[in-house]
Amino acid sequence: MTEEKPTTHNVQHTTKASKRYAIIVAGGSGSRMQSAVPKQFLLLKGLPVLMHTMQAFYNTESHPHLILALPESFHNYWKQLCTNHQFAIPHRLVAGGDSRFQSVKNALSLVPANALVAVHDAVRPLISNTIIEEAYRQAATHEAVVVAVKSRDSIRQISNGQTRSLIRDEIYLVQTPQTFKAVLLKNAYDRPFESSYTDDASVAESAGHSIHIVEGSYQNFKITFPEDIAIAELLMK
Repeated sequence: MTEEKPTTHNVQHTTKASKRYAIIVAGGSGSRMQSAVPKQFLLLKGLPVLMHTMQAFYNTESHPHLILALPESFHNYWKQLCTNHQFAIPHRLVAGGDSRFQSVKNALSLVPANALVAVHDAVRPLISNTIIEEAYRQAATHEAVVVAVKSRDSIRQISNGQTRSLIRDEIYLVQTPQTFKAVLLKNAYDRPFESSYTDDASVAESAGHSIHIVEGSYQNFKITFPEDIAIAELLMK
């Protein structure tokens, strides 16, 4: 793990990079992967999934400052992985909390209020540069945006034992990154945790902010099950 420090490459992007941050949230376990190793550390084409995700952000034109929210019990393991794989992308490491909410809140303490900040799942390594850049661009105007895709399937809602059909074209499946003006998200995360907070957008929405949608990609899926690694490898080819 390397701390952020000035380099010739970074200096060329100082003005732009100082206004772009990305929080990578890596709190997942290996339970559904049937693995003792958390899914963000599983190998994808010879490199841990998490490293692919961080590379995706680092290689964008925005070149954001990276903050990795990771359970403290895995900090040493991560540092060893960085050494083993010669992973030298600059980033800050922050202790993940007992929940995603707390992890993001901890990471936001390192983000200046005048920045744009993207929050992204560590196990979505196939996020494209184009989507990342569009999310930052839209956040500069709309303040709070989420990447999402339209549902490909028919949707039914169950309530009190009864089901009803929903209009598929009105249903979006939310992905990450979710990107915000940092002052907005920092203020929203000052609120006490509520069980209705399922992602960053729900936290911002509860604070009275409207959420704008940026078109995502069906390839930007979350690696959750063993077969997802194989699918990701095929798509990367």
